[in-house]
Amino acid sequence: MKKVILINSVSEDIRIAITEDGKLAEFFLDTPAKERNVGDIYLGKVGKVIPGIRAAFIDLGFKQDAFLHFSDIGNTLSEYAAMIGDDPDVEEDDDDEDETPVAAVKEDYRKIPNLEKGQDIIIQITKEPVANKGFRVTTKVSLPGRYLVLIPFEKKIGLSKQIYNPREKRRLRSIVKSSLPKGFGVIIRTVAAGQDENLILDDLNSLITMWNDIQSKVKTSTTPFILYKDLSTTSSVVRDLFKEDISKVVVDSKKLFKEIKTYMDDTSPEFSGKIELYTGNQPLFDVYNIEKQIEESLQRKVWLKNGGYIIIEATEAMTVVDVNSGKYARHKDQEVNSLNTNLESAKEIVRQIRLRDIGGIIVIDFIDQYDEKNRKKLYEEVKKNSEMTELNQLYCL
Repeated sequence: MKKVILINSVSEDIRIAITEDGKLAEFFLDTPAKERNVGDIYLGKVGKVIPGIRAAFIDLGFKQDAFLHFSDIGNTLSEYAAMIGDDPDVEEDDDDEDETPVAAVKEDYRKIPNLEKGQDIIIQITKEPVANKGFRVTTKVSLPGRYLVLIPFEKKIGLSKQIYNPREKRRLRSIVKSSLPKGFGVIIRTVAAGQDENLILDDLNSLITMWNDIQSKVKTSTTPFILYKDLSTTSSVVRDLFKEDISKVVVDSKKLFKEIKTYMDDTSPEFSGKIELYTGNQPLFDVYNIEKQIEESLQRKVWLKNGGYIIIEATEAMTVVDVNSGKYARHKDQEVNSLNTNLESAKEIVRQIRLRDIGGIIVIDFIDQYDEKNRKKLYEEVKKNSEMTELNQLYCL
């Protein structure tokens, strides 16, 4: 699969398109009018604690309080409270095992975190506000770098599942373990595979410096206060998505081209040659047929190549997708026609979920398949495409 990142600068707005085999897979808009907040870390204040919905609302200084579900409260709440100066009676979890007994999970679910109205709390934004809903936040704070993700107060060293070589896994784990200070955990990202030890350690030291700066701000700040501002959309896309599977990055702004080139020269010099400055007469997005695909992504109906189509309906509670065969009738056997349409729609639906940034509950009404083997084929196709695009929570009833 050929992946390309296209970066288009228009006035103060920056548009980023990621294509896979020429098809638009993801789209980002970086604009001063709509600041990106995901990844930001705040010192907030607990506004309300509502056990009935297992959530608390946190004042971050915005019009609407942020939403903190109890499931997004980690086991290190006491450590963060100590940073702030509070000392709530929170039980520490010293269990270092990967698996937790079912009974323990049920007990944790019933447990109400020791949060009180007016209490200061450190949180990180995980989701932008939607309609009349505020930010979604978590106490499970992490700092992403180019090669590593630093997790304060954790003990484990995790590796990306996309690093397959056992020898490389051991090398990376050894590099990090030898230099990781006590009281920190780390996730080693996919892009770290094959990288020089010095680059990885530089990334680690940079992240630790960031965390030390956050700790210093906590001691001198009053709520609400922003402790850490994550990178802009453009910078975060380059940091997080520029991997080996990206064939090239095309930029139509000299300024952005120099910034990205300098960043890659410092962090991943082997990727610098993939960055291109576009100087053509036609607009960059027109050359790659992006404008038309953006327009199509806003439509309720999406056509498939074989003549079928899908309908995407968003409600407040969920998103519903309906699959229709349209004019497709290549075979006399209706079961075969239905299977072909379903298989093609499965790929397109997963692409649309990424492109439209659809979350929450998604219900897909495929065309009926009466053969058990065909139902299994369809399930495996949806599963395969979901895993390829890192949509790894799949439930089929």
